[in-house]
Formats: sequence, C-alpha cells, structure tokens
Amino acid sequence: MNSTMSTITPAAPTPTVVRGNSSDSIHQAREAVRAFSDGLSPAPDPASAEALVLVVSELATNAVRHGGGSYTLRLSTDTATMTAAVSDRSPALPRARVPDLNDGTGGFGWHMVRRLTRELTVTPGPGSGKTIHARLSRQEPATASACLPA
Repeated sequence: MNSTMSTITPAAPTPTVVRGNSSDSIHQAREAVRAFSDGLSPAPDPASAEALVLVVSELATNAVRHGGGSYTLRLSTDTATMTAAVSDRSPALPRARVPDLNDGTGGFGWHMVRRLTRELTVTPGPGSGKTIHARLSRQEPATASACLPA
C-alpha cells in the first residue's frame, strides 16, 4: 500500500497598493492595512497588526506633510513578517526631532516607527523621491507594548 501525504501551502496574498494625496487619504491607508492583515492566514498577532496600522499612519502622514503631498503604499508579507513600503516625492531622508510636548507640532512619529519596526530602510525612488520600507514581525514585537494602548 502506498501512503501519500500532500501539503497545501497557502499562496502569498497579492500585494496591496494604496495611493493618497491628502490627510483624508490616511484613513483609507489605515483601513487598507486592517483589511490586509485581517486577510492573512495564519493571522498575525493582534498587537503586530495594530503596530502595522500605526506605522503606516505615521509614514503616510509624514509623506503628505513633508514628502511632497502624496504617497504610494505597498503592503506585502511573507511567513514571518509584514512590510509596508511608503513612497513619496521628496528625496529628503526622514529625521528624528525632539518631540514637542508644549505646542503640539509633533516629533513623535519617526521615533515610534523606529521602535515598532523590525527593519527600517530608506531607498531612492521612484523618480527623485524615496521609499521607506518598514518590516514588522507577524508576532508581537517586544517593544510594541510600550507604544500601544492597553
């Protein structure tokens, strides 16, 4: 008697692409991230999925405010990580600045993005702009609990 085992490996989901050019589009980016992570199998840890939403929200906001007014978001995944790639039209590299605790002008986002990501790279392009690649673990990052509400 011949014993045959078959293994079904789920296909990688098609990368999700979102384009935005206003602060109103940032909500669309967050919703796209939630739909993307909800569709993953196996599902990512809830804290990791929410960390990805926060990272994308910050990167999209920074692209609209400081990166030329528009962005393209590409979401992809593999078995261990989720990646958000946010492209904008500005070649200027992101920079950390001292958070403004008094006047509410920001300064918290880049610090948070760096803390929540497993790997963070900035590459030139498309065109004269840049793309920020933020990779997060599909399982809860050790530092996420310090940035996420309880």
